[in-house]
Amino acid sequence: MLRNRISGLILLCAALLSSSGILADTQDTTFVANGNPLIKHKFTADPAGLVYNGKVYLYAGHDQCPAPKERYEMNEWLVFSSSDMKTWTEHPIPLKPSDFSWAKGDAWASQVIERDGKFYWYVAVEHGSIHGKAIGVAVSDSPTGPFKDARGSALITNDMTTQFTKISWDDIDPTVIIDDDGQAYLFWGNTQCYYAKLKKNMVELDGPIMPVKNLPRFTEAPWIHKYKGWYYLSYASEFPEKICYAMSRNINGPWEYKGILNEIAGNSNTNHQSIIEFKNNWYFIYHNGGINTQGSSFRRSVCIDRLFYNNDGTIKRINMTTEGIK
Repeated sequence: MLRNRISGLILLCAALLSSSGILADTQDTTFVANGNPLIKHKFTADPAGLVYNGKVYLYAGHDQCPAPKERYEMNEWLVFSSSDMKTWTEHPIPLKPSDFSWAKGDAWASQVIERDGKFYWYVAVEHGSIHGKAIGVAVSDSPTGPFKDARGSALITNDMTTQFTKISWDDIDPTVIIDDDGQAYLFWGNTQCYYAKLKKNMVELDGPIMPVKNLPRFTEAPWIHKYKGWYYLSYASEFPEKICYAMSRNINGPWEYKGILNEIAGNSNTNHQSIIEFKNNWYFIYHNGGINTQGSSFRRSVCIDRLFYNNDGTIKRINMTTEGIK
C-alpha cells in the first residue's frame, strides 16, 4: 500500500513538473493544443515557424515568470514541433544567450532556416562589449538542436547601422529568406528596417547593409516570405503594435504598402508574426496576452490562425480567434 502511494506521488509530481515545463528542460514532452493561446504551460513570445520534412518547428522566446516585473525578462529560446498542428512536442531548451560568449543576455526575437542539411538560428541579444543590441547566428545539424555559435562573434552590431539611426536597439528581430536563385537575405530592424545579402555559408554578409523604404510607421518585427511571385514584408507598426504589410515583385523593392494585416493582439503592447505554408494551408503565428492574469504586457502567449490570400495576391485581414486552427 505504501509503495503504491509513493508511486502515485511520484507520478503526480512528474505530471506537475511536465505541465509547468520543468521536465521539458531535459526531455521531450507532448501536449495537445486546445485553441488559442497554443501553449498554456509557459509564456511564449516572438514566434517563428519552420516547415521541414513534414513537420512544423515553432521557435519562441520564453517570457520568464517570477514576481511581476515591468520589463521583458527572457533568458532562453524554446522549440516545439508538430506533424499535424494539433499534437505538439516540446523539446529540451536548444539555445540560450549564454551560448554566445560575446552576448550579455536577452533572448529576443529570432528565426531558424535550413540550408544544405544545417539549421541556422538568427537571434537578437544584448551585446556584452559593444553598446546596444546585436544579431548572432547559431548552427545545428538538427532543427531541435543543440545549437552552437556559428561565428564566435556577432553578425550585426549597433555600430554597423548608426549611419541610419542613432538608437541602440535597432538591430533586432532578424528574419531570413533563401530566394529561388539560392541567394539568402537577412532583414531586421527597429524604427528602421534593414536588409543585406548573406553569403552561401549563411554566417557572413555578402554586401552592404541597405535600408528598406516605403514601410509606413515601421516599428519592428519584419517577416519576409514569398507566394506566387510576390514578396511579402510584414512588420509591427506603431505602439501598441498592429501588423501591417507591403508587397513587391522584387526583393530589392520598390515595396507597395498594403495596410493592416491584424490588429492589436489583446493585452500585449507588442505584436510579432510568422507566416508559413504547411500542407497546402497558410498560417499566421503571433503572440498575445491571452493567459496573462497579471495585467501587464510582459507575459505573452503564442497563437496560430489561418491566413488567406485574395485573387490579386493581397492578404485577407487576419481573424484572431480563441478556437485557433482545427
